[in-house]
Amino acid sequence: MPRLFTGLEIPSGIAERLTLFRGGLPGARWVEPSDYHITLRFLGEVDGRLAADLDAGLAEARARAPLTVTLDGLASFGGDRPRAVTASVRLTPDLADLQEEHERIARRAGAEPESRRFTPHVTLARLNREADAGAVARYLTEAGVFAPLTFTAERAALYSARTSRGGGPYLVEAAYPFGLGDGLGDGLDEDED
Repeated sequence: MPRLFTGLEIPSGIAERLTLFRGGLPGARWVEPSDYHITLRFLGEVDGRLAADLDAGLAEARARAPLTVTLDGLASFGGDRPRAVTASVRLTPDLADLQEEHERIARRAGAEPESRRFTPHVTLARLNREADAGAVARYLTEAGVFAPLTFTAERAALYSARTSRGGGPYLVEAAYPFGLGDGLGDGLDEDED
């Protein structure tokens, strides 16, 4: 069964800028720049029918203008037990609307409702026990100024994740362009399970 999620790709120029924040944190497993993304809807392991229904729903999604996306700082997830270092993403009405649409499409395809609040971000590193809250706070303080990074997202993607420790590598299985196109994605093979 494929492990799937929907998201926005990070352009290579933005990914290259994010790599400047790599290093200097014990216990961090840095994500490969080619795997940077903004998750819109995580689905996990799904069967072929749900994957095909999700693909069809995403391909038929309403046309929308490309989105302006801004990464605006460094943060961590996990509070006193940090699990990840991230680049935070400004939550705009357009981004929230896109995520809500992906949630509706996932539910129609048969996925359980998402219980977590949408907090857009790009995971830069996953943390093990060595990276305590104090070390992460020092890293975030010493990382320097994070000048906002802005790009235009012109499509959403359906990703598959290889089962591995810490995620990745990720593969774009299908892409769904925004704008006034015909609304058709590149599509998944419905026979895949």
